[in-house]
Amino acid sequence: MHAFKGNLIWTEEPGRFRTIKDGYLLIEDGVVAGTAEKRPSGIDITDFGSSLILPGLYDLHIHAPQYMFAGLFMDDELLQWLDRHTFPLEARFSDKDFAFDAYTAFVEDLRNSCTARASIFGTIYRESTIMLMSLLEESGLHGYVGKVSMDRNSPDILREDTDEAISEEIRFLEESSSFRNVKPIITPRFIPSCTDRLLSYLGAIAKERNLPVQTHLDENPSEVEWVRELCPGSRSYADAYDSFGLMDGRSIMAHSVWVTEEEMDLLSYHDAWVAHSPSSNMNLSSGIAPVRRFMERGIKTGLATDTAGGSSLSMFRMITDAIQASKLRWRLVDDALPPLRFSEAFYLASKGGGSFFGKAGSFEPGYAADILILEDSSKDMTVLSPELSIEEKLEFYAYRSPDRKPLAKYVEGKRVI
Repeated sequence: MHAFKGNLIWTEEPGRFRTIKDGYLLIEDGVVAGTAEKRPSGIDITDFGSSLILPGLYDLHIHAPQYMFAGLFMDDELLQWLDRHTFPLEARFSDKDFAFDAYTAFVEDLRNSCTARASIFGTIYRESTIMLMSLLEESGLHGYVGKVSMDRNSPDILREDTDEAISEEIRFLEESSSFRNVKPIITPRFIPSCTDRLLSYLGAIAKERNLPVQTHLDENPSEVEWVRELCPGSRSYADAYDSFGLMDGRSIMAHSVWVTEEEMDLLSYHDAWVAHSPSSNMNLSSGIAPVRRFMERGIKTGLATDTAGGSSLSMFRMITDAIQASKLRWRLVDDALPPLRFSEAFYLASKGGGSFFGKAGSFEPGYAADILILEDSSKDMTVLSPELSIEEKLEFYAYRSPDRKPLAKYVEGKRVI
């Protein structure tokens, strides 16, 4: 057993921080063994002084190939942005040398961020997606990576034949099975880019092999209308996924900005996940997801950067953007849904999203020892620093230092930074 000493902060439920000033986090075999206010005897202790010690943060939706142009091309809405920029650039990942350079930069920056685990989109190219998984495995990060499936409504340079898409998915699942910490996830890009036959196959293989699923749902009004035209027999976008067997307790439905109450019924019934991507939704003019409503209904929700719709890998930026977006929705759209509080948004980024990966995102006994060590950035930047609580120091960090590299990061007790 080992212990870390510092200012501990975590959440076990939305809306309430747990803190221990000058406390001890007990770790054994990569798992949290407990917390203590007094120095435990007979074990090694690493003293991080006044640093903040908190659980790792979890990104439920990110496009690794798009990271190379994060921060560019933000004048378009979703469908135009995909056609003009995203699809042509993703097609370049058929070149393994190009893919290696791009993915190496992505993995290194993700490793140096506050993200401990992520659910990640690759491209349609199997070989470069396996390369991405290998780089992530070497980095010490954990998570899921999917080979994207697309066999319609895409440019020729980024569209598979349906039989090819099926055979390449099988090969991808076989070749990715040897990784220990980075696992495969079924990844239809979204309904407009996948035929009914491909979607049915992906739903069947996800069930047969007990694999998770990640895709997009109700991101943009034009996209929602397009799906209505493509799936006239379905009651909704979510119902279409359900009809193909792609919605269950291991499915991530990214965005879910324009979901109806009936679609929330489906999300709740299947215990599916929502990946809330506030930065991307604002950058691409998609809208503001009703996150408070998801929480009220008990729909499992986490936060996501969604690069390159989002322009940053920082989960702290997602925390503050989620709060700010919820305030605008409350003021301008629906004053019956109160905005998120800082503790609630932090919960979504930690235990909320972490739960997709198992027991992760909290300092409760038995949870994975995914740990961030953050410098107390308030001590040199405000005369109020001595008066601030641990919660206020973390809030200060989130708003003022969201892109700062952590002093240290551990995943399952192993040091990554």
